Amino acid sequence: MRIGFDAKRAFRNRSGLGNYSRSTISLLSRQYPENEYFLFTPQSGGELFEVLPSYSVVQPDSFLSRTFKSAWRSFAISSLIKENQLDIYHGLSNELPFGIQKTNCKSIVSIHDLIFLRYPELYPFIDRQGYKLKFRYACEKADLVIAISESTRNDIIDYFGVDPSRVKVAYQTCNQSFTQLLDNKSKADILAKYQLPSEYILTVGTIEPRKNALQILKGMLASDIRMPLVIVGKNTPYTKEIQDFANQYGLSDLLIIRNGVETIDLPAIYQSASVFAYPSIFEGFGIPILEALYSGIPVITSNGSCFPETGGEAALYINPSDAEEIGATLKLLIHDSELRSKLITKGFEQAKKFDEHKVAERLMNLYQEIAR
Repeated sequence: MRIGFDAKRAFRNRSGLGNYSRSTISLLSRQYPENEYFLFTPQSGGELFEVLPSYSVVQPDSFLSRTFKSAWRSFAISSLIKENQLDIYHGLSNELPFGIQKTNCKSIVSIHDLIFLRYPELYPFIDRQGYKLKFRYACEKADLVIAISESTRNDIIDYFGVDPSRVKVAYQTCNQSFTQLLDNKSKADILAKYQLPSEYILTVGTIEPRKNALQILKGMLASDIRMPLVIVGKNTPYTKEIQDFANQYGLSDLLIIRNGVETIDLPAIYQSASVFAYPSIFEGFGIPILEALYSGIPVITSNGSCFPETGGEAALYINPSDAEEIGATLKLLIHDSELRSKLITKGFEQAKKFDEHKVAERLMNLYQEIAR
């Protein structure tokens, strides 16, 4: 088959959508090399994604299209899909090019979450309107809509009224570097690089209100936990709110924030943690939970949303609005070695459900299903 991908974020985005795009393209091309793979991107280059000989990279070829990259991505790709005689085009990050239904190509879109509809107060009005237009169009025109969790599938059906038979769940995996357990020296070197202590509570993700890291600090205060909290993620104005709380309640010596951590160093930071805390309000899948399961550390995360799908029986679940419950659960995991051991063992088993071979096979089966 000749398979095309919206690869913009594979080349330019370091976080969730970029990781998903890179993982999907790499897994499929590695496990199914008999297919031809076309990567559509307004801009390539950079160190995030290696262009293999098996890829055909399709980019803007005129001054106008290079100048107006967003317009090229939204309006020009459909004609290029037709020109390259693709069998399948997969929009990896919530959207499809306009006019794709006029090509002879089968189209798939991956929808990661509809948080902008569920929690509109977290997004500027103009952003919500743009997302709604693009997401709804993609869901209406796609031959197949892929949801990255059952939770997201339900939202797609509820908010956009998509026929349930057209929405399939295909889970994702995480970077395979998390599946390799490191030796003590390798971990110690990374801890020294980022000036991290030998024991700590860890949370990972953009430092924004939805990720809810402030509740971890509040829980630590409620349960008198003196183990440091390490937050790894991109700063936002919410960072100052967390720092102000720590200063006000004498926790500043326990708060460690690290931005710009290299992806290659993250496994060591996970594997060195005592507990992984992820009290997010809502997610599409919750990749950091899976990274923690592979890393062999016990997980505390929120009840509801997609979290039980990712964590299974390998996590402890809390109300993300209840700081006292978060603190009590953290304290339990820090001190109960038997419970920690059980959760870690269950975590390795749970992580197998998201093995890269299973993920790639599921996607390819869906491709073949709609290509018939």
